Amino acid sequence: MLASARSATAAVVLLVVLVGAVLVLIVWRPFDTTPTALRSTPSVVVAVRDLARLESAEYHIERVIDLRDRQSRLFGLIRTQDAILFVAVGQVTAGVDLTELAEGDVTVDREAGSAVIVLPPARVLSTRLDNERSWVYARSTDVLAQRKEDLETRARQEAERTLEQSAVDGGILERARTNAERTIATFVRSLGYTSVSVTSRTLP
Repeated sequence: MLASARSATAAVVLLVVLVGAVLVLIVWRPFDTTPTALRSTPSVVVAVRDLARLESAEYHIERVIDLRDRQSRLFGLIRTQDAILFVAVGQVTAGVDLTELAEGDVTVDREAGSAVIVLPPARVLSTRLDNERSWVYARSTDVLAQRKEDLETRARQEAERTLEQSAVDGGILERARTNAERTIATFVRSLGYTSVSVTSRTLP
């Protein structure tokens, strides 16, 4: 009977020790400096790529297209023409396609809080003719000339081509490059980087 009492006492003591150990672990666990979870931050390359096509400049352009289809009759003795005067209004949008961004184009140092980014070259992303504002100012067909039904279509195609060239000549790519670099620099700083350098590649 004495042995049973001692066994019961030992069991109680063991139980008390175990409970005390559990309480100690619970109390001291919040002060454990060992990290228990890792929080991954998004890669700068992936984050910037997610912006996809960055439209950073748009020009509104108006041009007059004078298109003439010259014809000859009677073995070249008579010169005649079918002509159209078309007023073209449109928008040209330029920017940077960030899906072209490669791994080597971004260098980051998280500890120093610095990032160096080289963007793809700025390019014309779209040219859109505003059909509601574009109109035929004049259409004339000489008496002996054959009226070309596709002349207006050709005038519109020429308008789109010249609108884009006019925008390029007017510096839209340079403006798009500057605006894109400024936008990306602001975006990367919002990710926590304090020293940010953004430049662009040039078109070959």
